[in-house]
Order: sequence, then C-alpha cells, then structure tokens
Amino acid sequence: MKKGQKETKVTKATTAKPKTAAKKAASAKVAPKKEIKEIAASSASPLTANETRASTRRNAAADIHRTDRFKNISDGVIPFKYTYGVSNKSNLNIRDTVVLCQKAYYNFAVFRNTIDMMTEFSTSDIYYRGGSKKSREFFEALFGKIGLWSVMDKFFREYYRSGNVFVYRFDALLKDSDVKKITKTFGSSRSEKHLPVRYTILNPADIQIQGGLNFVNGLYYKILTDYELARLRNPRTEEDAEVLSTLPSSVREQIKNTKSNLILVPLSSDKINAVFYKKQDYEPFSVPMGYPVLEDINWKAEMKKMDMAVARTMQQAILLITMGTEPDKGGVNQKNLAAMQTLFTNESVGRVLIADYTTKAEFVIPEIGNLLGPEKYEVVDRDIQSGLQNILLSGEKFSNQSIKIDVFMARLRQARESFINEFLLPEIKRVSQIMGFKNYPTPYFEHICLSDDATKSRVINRLIELGILTAEEGLTAIDSGRLPTQEESEESQKRFRKLKESGLYEPLVGGGAHPHNPNLGGQPAPRKGPQENGRPPGTGVPKETNKVSPIGEGEQSKAEKEGYSLQKISTNMVSANSLVKSVEVSLRKYHKIKRLSKRQKSIAHDIVGVIIANEEPQNWRKSVDKYVKKPVDTNDERISKIREISARHQVDEYLASILYISKV
Repeated sequence: MKKGQKETKVTKATTAKPKTAAKKAASAKVAPKKEIKEIAASSASPLTANETRASTRRNAAADIHRTDRFKNISDGVIPFKYTYGVSNKSNLNIRDTVVLCQKAYYNFAVFRNTIDMMTEFSTSDIYYRGGSKKSREFFEALFGKIGLWSVMDKFFREYYRSGNVFVYRFDALLKDSDVKKITKTFGSSRSEKHLPVRYTILNPADIQIQGGLNFVNGLYYKILTDYELARLRNPRTEEDAEVLSTLPSSVREQIKNTKSNLILVPLSSDKINAVFYKKQDYEPFSVPMGYPVLEDINWKAEMKKMDMAVARTMQQAILLITMGTEPDKGGVNQKNLAAMQTLFTNESVGRVLIADYTTKAEFVIPEIGNLLGPEKYEVVDRDIQSGLQNILLSGEKFSNQSIKIDVFMARLRQARESFINEFLLPEIKRVSQIMGFKNYPTPYFEHICLSDDATKSRVINRLIELGILTAEEGLTAIDSGRLPTQEESEESQKRFRKLKESGLYEPLVGGGAHPHNPNLGGQPAPRKGPQENGRPPGTGVPKETNKVSPIGEGEQSKAEKEGYSLQKISTNMVSANSLVKSVEVSLRKYHKIKRLSKRQKSIAHDIVGVIIANEEPQNWRKSVDKYVKKPVDTNDERISKIREISARHQVDEYLASILYISKV
C-alpha cells in the first residue's frame, strides 16, 4: 500500500503542473491591453540599417567535393610503379603504349604522315669539324660504308614513334691486310681493331630493364619473339648457329626446352645504346610522343565506323502511303489498306495506282547531310592536330603557322642533338680510341631552313663574286647554309687557284683571265676591254682642251691605288644583314603593326641602304629610328664619293657603300 500511495502522489504532482501553466496562460490572456502596449514600448529598440538582414539560400552542391574528379588523369599510363599508397589504376603498361603507337603508325594516315614528315626533316647530311684531316676522312669513309643515312632514318622514326630507341652494334675483327691499309691511309697506331660493321634498331616492345635506384645504367634484356625462337631452335644458316653459340649457356638451355616461351637474352652494356624521348632519370622508359592522341584517333575511327554503318543502309528509301480520313469524315477502310499492301508486295503486278483524294503517297528519304556531315569531326581533328603539332595539315593563318614552324624546328633540333650527343659522338670517341687518333672530329647536321632568306643568298652570291668563297663553297652555302672554316677555306682556295691557272673558272664578262692561263699562249690577258685611241669616228667638232694630269694623280691612277679589304667586306655585309632585322623591328614599332608586308620589307632594305651610305658602321644601330622616321641622305659629300665608286666599278649604290667603308 505504501508503494501504491507513493505512486499516487507522483501522479498528482505531475498532473498539477499543467493546471498551473494553464492558469498562468489564462491570466496572461486577460491582461489589460494598456499594460501590453507599455511592455512592448519599453522593450522595443530603434531599427537601424545595420540590423536589417535579407534571407539567403545556399546550394549544397557548391560544397560537394567529388572523390573521383581526377579519375581520367589518375587512370593514365605510368611507366613505373609508385609507392607510399599511390596506385597505378591503368590497365596498360609502357609496352602496351609502344605497341599501340606502332599500330597507329601502321593503320592511321594522320599519325603515320606526321611521324614520317618529322623523320624526313630530321634526316640530313652530316659534316665534321675539328680533329685531323685524316680522322675526318676516316669517319666519312667508315660511316659511308656502314650506311649512316639508313641508320639515321630508322633512328628518328623510332624516336618519334615510340620514344625508346635501342641501337645495337655489331663489331668485326679486321684482317691484317685491312689493318695495314688503314694504317697507311689514316695513320692508325693500333694493330688489332674491332670496328663496327652494322647498327640495328631493336624493337622497344621486346626490351625489359633491370636497373638500380634511378635506372641510369640499367641492364637490358631482349625478349625472343616466336620467329627468333624458331630460327634458334632449328638453325638454318651459319649466322643462326653462330648467334646461338654466342648466347649464355642458361639461355641456350631455355631455348632447347620447348616448353619455355618467354626467354630473356641479356644485352651487352658496351654494345647497346639507349636513347629516350624526354625521359627522367627515375623513369625506366619513355612514354611515346604520340600516345596522348591515341584516344582521339580511336574516337574518330569509331565515328567513321558509325558513318559507314549508316551509309550502308542509306539507299533504302521508304514509300509512305496515307489512306483514309478522320473518323467523323468517313474513317479508314481496312479493305483498301489490305489491297494497297497486296499491290506493293506482289512483284508480278505492275504498280499502277488509281485512288481518290483520300490516298496520299510520298517517299521518306533520310537527311544525309545531318547524319554524315563533317561538323562532328571538327573537335577531334583539332585535338589530333594540336597533339601531333602537325604544321602541314592544319589550315591556319600565316602568322600562327609561322609560330608553329618555329616550334616544329625546335623539336627537330632537340631530336638531332640527341642523335649527335647520345649516339654518334660517343661512337666517334670510342672508335677514335681504338684507332689511336690523338683527337677526334665533331659531327654536325647541315642546317634546315623552311623560310626563304633572300638577303642571305645575296650575301653569299656577293662573296662568290668577290672570290672570298669558291664556286663549290658558295653552292654548298646556298644549299645547306654551311660556311667553310678557315682551314677548309685555305685548302679550297689553293685548289681553286690551280684550276684558275689551268684556264678554268674564267669570267665571261668583266675582269680578265689569269696571267698564267695556258689558253692564251703564255701572254697575260688584259684586265680591261680594248679601247680605241682618239675620239670616236664621225665627230665633227674639233677638240678644244687637252687636260693632262701629272703622273700618278689622274682619276684612273687614283682608282687603281684604291684597295679594299676582303675581311672588312665580309664583316660589313654580315653587319648589314643583321641591320635589316633592327630596321624591321623599328618599322613595326613606328607604324604599330605586328607584321610587315612584302612591300614594307622592301622599304626596310632601302632604309638599310640609306643608313649604310650616310653613317659609319659603329653608328648604324643608333641611327635606325632616325632614318625610319625620315629616310633621306644627310651626308652629301659621302654620297658623291659612293656614287663615284658605283660608276667606276659598275655596281649599285648598296655595294658601293660596302666598298666605301671597306677601304684599306
């Protein structure tokens, strides 16, 4: 009972609270209105502008961070494995990327044409400087025998296609007779010589590496293909048997075991030369240059397949026949529909249709333009061209094309320098050490120029006219842009002098023959054309004056005493050539334009002629802005002397100005 009584008290206590609250609420309701107004007035505060707030809403999507927002980048190819929790989610490895680029080269014209174009532009003749004459002649003969041009062509094709070039060298021991010939011809000091006889490019998809921490000096292995395994297991030629005998014993045992299909052959580190396209030291291989555009090429191929599938069904036009009217106007006659269907399905009956106004027939032809239009290819074509840096297949303005050509040439220079510095020059050093040469020559590629440099051609032509360059050197300079060194120039001038003395290379117009020309019977040839004595015949006016100058002070004597330095002429012409660029920059700045037209470039050359004629060489660049604003002569005395030289030597004023400042 006590427990029950306690429970009753608790129940009463809990039920008493609502009544009290209800009384308070009732008393609050009956409070006088005047008191409520006073309370409201006393608790009110003045409303200011700072406390006004507008209601705002926020979109929750703005605060959502995607967990896989970089998924496409994260799934990209990594040619090596990361650690510390960074995973490589790509289902491709570096071997797959190389194989994909090879397949793209075989099957897609835009990829193949770009690789071939870059290969053809990169491949050019190589010349040598430095070292001794015999060492240069030796390497020209050696690489000519090996076929360096073919090696370059294969090297650059693999460099641009897969980015991983593995050059393997095959050596041969020379015979005693060959060693004696080489010693006699090129002055070698070694008796035994292993010289390279062939360079071959290995398939990078068959190469594996086992390296240290940074993969700089790794050990390379070659995976034998099915064809190579078949030839080695059943040698058909002496070469096959010789190759099998040179392999390590462990590899030969694996080859004999027919169950072994994956066999790795170690490659000798002193015979393999690996060259990579933009590879870091911590990367085992290089990602091919064309890999980023493979997805775009695949996308375009998919769209072409869709277009071909649509085109195969495009010729099937549909004949739509509409019969009958609305239900309240007569409706549709099912018998007429069945008869019409029978008429067009029965091929033995000629299709002659006689109907009333309720029958309507028309052909439904697909809209070919919307389905097979070229608009859908624009984006993917632009991405492919941008990724491959194709300068010949993109229709753009000349200014953008010119910038792309510069970028294209820079990429070619980088590849050519890789070939020289990472493959050819180390080979030259190694062979020079074998041959015992004291010094070795340095190889250089001939210059590639995709622009028309008319000013440079004018300078070279003038150097040929003045005799600074021989005919052979001038043609080489025009063709390849390469000027001879001092040693080469001296040898060429000696040969040229002998040819002149034998009666060759004589000018047909102007000048005279060489005094020792055998074709003249030992008599020296006159330097000027024959001149008649006295006045021309038919002149009726008698001679009024006979101006006689002292010996050595006449105009002809002064002209013969004048001398010009060939070194100064060459230096001044090169300086004048560089002055053209400064004048063009000043013209663009003065007229506020980005590019000069052909006519404006011609005006720039004329301004250069005015500057050279009126100013000393040390003041040329300081006077550019002055003559761009007002291109007129300012030194009359100097101009008159230049015109005298022009008339005396029968040259234009530009060359007369060069001669004037090149006096000895």
